[in-house]
Amino acid sequence: MILSVYFLRRLFLTAAMVSGVFLGMILLLDMVEQLRRLSGTDAGFADALRLSLLNAPEAFYEIAPLVLMLAALWLGLGWSRNSEFVVIRAAGRSVPRLLAVPAVVLLLVSALFMVAMNPLVASSAREYQRSLNALMGGTGAVVALAGNDLWLRQADAQGQTVIHAPRAEETGTVLFDASFLVFHPERGLSVRLSAARADLRPGAWQLQDVKQWRLSDLNPEAQALSLPSLAVPTDLTPEKIRDSFAQVRTIPLFQLPGFIAALERAGFSAREHQMRLHMELALPVLLTGMMLLALALSIHHARSGGAGIRALITILSGFTLFFLRNFAQVLGETGQIPVLLAAWGLPIATVLLALGVMLNLEEN
Repeated sequence: MILSVYFLRRLFLTAAMVSGVFLGMILLLDMVEQLRRLSGTDAGFADALRLSLLNAPEAFYEIAPLVLMLAALWLGLGWSRNSEFVVIRAAGRSVPRLLAVPAVVLLLVSALFMVAMNPLVASSAREYQRSLNALMGGTGAVVALAGNDLWLRQADAQGQTVIHAPRAEETGTVLFDASFLVFHPERGLSVRLSAARADLRPGAWQLQDVKQWRLSDLNPEAQALSLPSLAVPTDLTPEKIRDSFAQVRTIPLFQLPGFIAALERAGFSAREHQMRLHMELALPVLLTGMMLLALALSIHHARSGGAGIRALITILSGFTLFFLRNFAQVLGETGQIPVLLAAWGLPIATVLLALGVMLNLEEN
């Protein structure tokens, strides 16, 4: 236990130092990007700094596996350089047995890290998007889900239009039993449209079997119009609709199951959200596996040399795993492979690969 505590203390201190370096780099690079993005607005340095601070948690959360792997690499090379690895082996302790307890502790700490960071990332991403839209003059999200229903909002020179539909196709561009509520800036709710079907076309909603009420009339029902079709101008696009409600990074982990159920009830595909949910749950396993793999590749006898080559191999392995994780995420979101395989396959394979390398190291 003394060796395990010693190892964990060294690992967490090293991880803290590496995290500080990466956070500084993230803030510096993001500040440059935010200043470039806001160059055509009235925003100042303080606004750019605030946006960078809001964007930093998400950026760091995405590269956390690489940060931990680099920290483990640093620790493993230090072990080898100081001959601590030789002393541990001479004391009769094998590396796999030594790392068993730290691996379990790291798995639990990684789970706590995920539980704490996920809501922080979600809230900061929402605030970042809201602040950026305000500074850039945007209108924000146009889609919301409530129970079984889909709600959209669009704006034009005449006012705001709220669109409600109990059912929609997966793309969100075809609505059934849709209602359009047109709000005038001065008169408030002025027109209501009800359509059996609404198709999103470039620049307009094409409504079928339409009934129109002008709420400014004395008797809107008596003067209501029934039309076979009607075009309602819009600036919405399929991409804008999809991006507005598919910002899965802005949804906290504990809300994802309910959001997935709401998406499926509304007729939309929730594969991307399911993928995000399982990748978040698999993150502690991935962090533990990358730590073990970095140690397995970096620990060696100091007199055997090749520290630079081992460091290069470890770094390349980390970036390869990072790329494969993103690639598996894309395959899972597009339905090419099952979600569970895409989310859990690489973390489990990483742990098994690290154990295999360590056992081979013990035999040598």
